[in-house]
Amino acid sequence: MSIETLKPFLAPSYENFPKGRTIGVVVLRTTQSETIFRTEGTGEPMCSEYVQAGIEHTKSIPRLVMTKRKQVAPERRRGREFLRSHELLYSAPKSNALCALNTNAPCEMCIDCFLYGFAAGGEGAQKSRVWTEDAFSILPATELIGDRTINAIFENGTMRDEKGNASTALNTSEYIKPGVHFLDIVTLKDVTADELRYALGNILLTSRYGAISSRVGRMENQILGIFGGIAELPSSLELVQGVYDKLIADGKALDHPFNTEALVSVTQSVITNWTNKRGISVQLSAEELDALIADVDRHWDLTEQETFLKRLDQSYAPLRQVKSEGKKKGQ
Repeated sequence: MSIETLKPFLAPSYENFPKGRTIGVVVLRTTQSETIFRTEGTGEPMCSEYVQAGIEHTKSIPRLVMTKRKQVAPERRRGREFLRSHELLYSAPKSNALCALNTNAPCEMCIDCFLYGFAAGGEGAQKSRVWTEDAFSILPATELIGDRTINAIFENGTMRDEKGNASTALNTSEYIKPGVHFLDIVTLKDVTADELRYALGNILLTSRYGAISSRVGRMENQILGIFGGIAELPSSLELVQGVYDKLIADGKALDHPFNTEALVSVTQSVITNWTNKRGISVQLSAEELDALIADVDRHWDLTEQETFLKRLDQSYAPLRQVKSEGKKKGQ
């Protein structure tokens, strides 16, 4: 089984102190609709950076950036939807309200808090064990961005109300086109087998990212490789640059929309040699990767979801008891 292959790099149970066990996940994120990644406010440009095109091709090009916060926040919220449905979120000690993101009052006891971390305003902290970094587009940003004029008409079907006043809801905004590919590396530190299933499930089940995600922002996530070792994989930028060099060497036309299957094949050929890098010991084979994803799907299926989440939740029970006793002594 694929879980058995990764066993040397999985923690048998949650531990407070890291022990150098690392799982690296290569993720391909493909936009399925118009998508917006930008800083707060309207009219801001898309998030992009000038970086070296490839490792061998040293010219600089602008690449779209899917920042780490734009990745992990929707995935955390997706997981928390299921925790909430199974009543696996706890009351925050500071406010006595149910655990919620961005409130400075985490419960410190749920699966999300233990895995993705929290900062409780001086009363405690848990460092995230899901490490993310910026994901970069393969192609230059200039080919991947379009402009959309946004207007809001009145009920009479025109841009003027019954008094003849013109609508102010007229704006031009940039968007990322459908079919844009981002390559990403996610690192899991000292996670258990069930924590691995939970984190991978959040990635595979999340389908909306970016601003205005209720209307746009559809994205498909594919896991192209999983590694075990005592060190992190190469960065997302290094992966994108290696893929770019390989595409050029193979004579591929770098035009949008780019064929997803061709990109998957090239990416898998680039990461095949990563087990030769220092500290990276194991890469799951194609069959093992398929088996692991099937295992994740089975645990997240409605027939097993509640049992799986409650089992993972129960694994933190000894830690909750220690926290509870510590607070009683401090009173």
